[in-house]
Amino acid sequence: MWHLLRPAYAWAGLVCAVGTGIVGLLQPVSWWYLFHLGVISLTQALLTVNLHLLLGRGGERLYNLLTTAQGVLLPALLAISLAGLNYRTVPVFFYASYVANGLPLLWSAWQLWQLPDARRSHFRRRRATARELARHSRGAHFSNIIVFANYRLGYYVVAYLLGTSALGVLSVGVAVAEGLWLIARSTSLIQYVALVREPTGNQGGPAAETRRLGLAALGLTAVGAAALAAVPANWLAWVFGPGFGAARPVLWALAPGIVANAGVNLISTYFASQARYGISSRAAGLGLAVVVPLTLMLVPRLGIVGAALSMSASYLASAGYLFWQLRQVSAVTIPAIAPSTP
Repeated sequence: MWHLLRPAYAWAGLVCAVGTGIVGLLQPVSWWYLFHLGVISLTQALLTVNLHLLLGRGGERLYNLLTTAQGVLLPALLAISLAGLNYRTVPVFFYASYVANGLPLLWSAWQLWQLPDARRSHFRRRRATARELARHSRGAHFSNIIVFANYRLGYYVVAYLLGTSALGVLSVGVAVAEGLWLIARSTSLIQYVALVREPTGNQGGPAAETRRLGLAALGLTAVGAAALAAVPANWLAWVFGPGFGAARPVLWALAPGIVANAGVNLISTYFASQARYGISSRAAGLGLAVVVPLTLMLVPRLGIVGAALSMSASYLASAGYLFWQLRQVSAVTIPAIAPSTP
């Protein structure tokens, strides 16, 4: 475990430092903002490393507990500060983030320290592990960058063409819709752990279990998307404030893509378990090739709905490519990995 922890920590520190520096060069922000940005990013990155190492050791319950604690602490502390203490300043978010990320980080670090892994090893072995980690992570990093562009390109175009008010409405609609991905992402996480532990060539056992989980995930995502599309505009305005009722057409436009992307999560997880990150990168690249021209064409004509339609088209294109790639794998057919009835 320590062979993975050291290079992962080093890479997280480098990325957070360089990323914070780039933000400081590109944006006119204060030094204290950059300080908080760098520290919060680093704590989130280190916590992610710890959680996935624990997950790899079969710590699903601990993973769920710590991620839940992280998700509960942040809004709870914000509610206490903003509503209870009436302390309404921007630093409140930073301080709440320190606690929400820091406490789970310390607890996860303690749990890793309790593992029986030897903390000393030969330099050659550590170097070989770091090289292998770097070789596999290149494709994963590249895929994540393209996926981020697919998810957020529309934000920048809307902000440039329509202004921050329209961007606020779009971001609310997208955030509400993307909340449905929690179902597929949780399922794919379980699927990933099961697949990487399964002996090579054996598609039984965990794969059969993930079929049932996949059916539930896709079904719940589709039901949730239909429910969100039916939410009245005045409900959105009541929850998020006046003017946000306009996010309802965004939910309609995003619904097909949100459901399709649930399948993307499950199939990408399968290929990731085989260290075949290039397939996911090409799927994300196809989505980017779709979203760029559509966003530039539809946003000036349809506004934020055009941005949502472009995102949906991108997700559908990526999903179609991944389903096609899955059919090309001789050892795994669609019935073997896709959701099916128990």
